Amino acid sequence: MLAALLTTLLFSISAICGQRVARQIGGIEANFWRICIAAFFLAIWAVFFGTNLRGEALPIFAVSGLMGIGVGDTGYFQALTRLGTRRTVLIVQCFTAPAAALIEWLWLGTKLNAGEIIFIAVILIGVAVAMAPGEHLAIPRHQFMVGITAAIVAALGGALGVVLSRKAYAVAFAAGEHPDPGTTGYQRVLGGALVPALILLVAKWRSAHAHGGVFETKALDVSRKKWGRIWPWVLANGLAGQTLGVTVMQWALEKTPTGIVTAIIAMTPVVLLPMTRVVDGEKIGARSLAGALIGVGGVIGLAFWR
Repeated sequence: MLAALLTTLLFSISAICGQRVARQIGGIEANFWRICIAAFFLAIWAVFFGTNLRGEALPIFAVSGLMGIGVGDTGYFQALTRLGTRRTVLIVQCFTAPAAALIEWLWLGTKLNAGEIIFIAVILIGVAVAMAPGEHLAIPRHQFMVGITAAIVAALGGALGVVLSRKAYAVAFAAGEHPDPGTTGYQRVLGGALVPALILLVAKWRSAHAHGGVFETKALDVSRKKWGRIWPWVLANGLAGQTLGVTVMQWALEKTPTGIVTAIIAMTPVVLLPMTRVVDGEKIGARSLAGALIGVGGVIGLAFWR
C-alpha cells in the first residue's frame, strides 16, 4: 500500500513536468526522452548494485515493459492530443484497474475479496467524479473514435504490463531469485524503449521529408534555445516517472495484487489537483473536490481493510 501511494505521488510530479515538456517539444519526443533518462539512471543501479540483465524472469520483465511502457504510454500520448487530458485520464485510469484485476484472475488465479473490490470501486468512482469533463467539447467523429481506441489500447497495455510484472516475480521467486525493484524497472524500461524510439524515428523522418530534407541552421538555433529552457523539466520528468516511479511500482507489484496497485495509482489525477493549483494556479471546483474526497476515502478504507 505504501509503495503504491508513493508511486501515485511520483507519477503526479512526473505528470506536471511532462505536461510542460510536451507543450515545448511534443508528446512523442517527450515520451522518448523520459524513457532514455530512466534507462540511463536505472542502468547505473542495475549494473553496480543490482543483477543487470540476468535472471530467469528477464524476458517476461522486458515484455512487461514493451506492453506497459511501449504500447501503453504510446497509446496514452496519442489519446491526449485527440481527447484532451480529462477524457484521456478518465478512460485510461478507470479501465486499467479492472482490466488488470480481470487478467490477473484469469491468468494467475489471483482473487480479490469483496471488501477489496468495493473499496477499489469507490476509488474509481472518486476519480471519475473528479476528472469528468465539465463541459461538452465538440470533437470530430473520426478524431473521437481514434482517441477512444488509443485510450483503450493504453489501458489494456498498462494492465497487461503490470500483470506480466507479477508473473515475472512469480517466475523469479520459483527459481530462488529475489530481484530488486531497480533492476526489474531497468529491464522493463529497456523492453519499453523500442516502440517510442521507432515512433520518434518515423516522425522525424516524415518531418524531414515534408521539408525536402533541407537542414536549417535557424531551426537548430531555435531548438537549442528551447532545450536550454526545458531540460530541467525533462530531467525531472524522467526521474520522477520512469525512474523512481516505475521502481517503486515494481516494489508494490512484488507482493500486492495488480487490481489494488492500479486502483491506488488511478488516484494520480486527483493528487494532481492541489499540485496544479500551486504550480499553474488552476482552480479546484466543488465536483473535483468531492471526487477527490471520495477517492481518498476509498484508499483509506482499502488500507484499513487490508
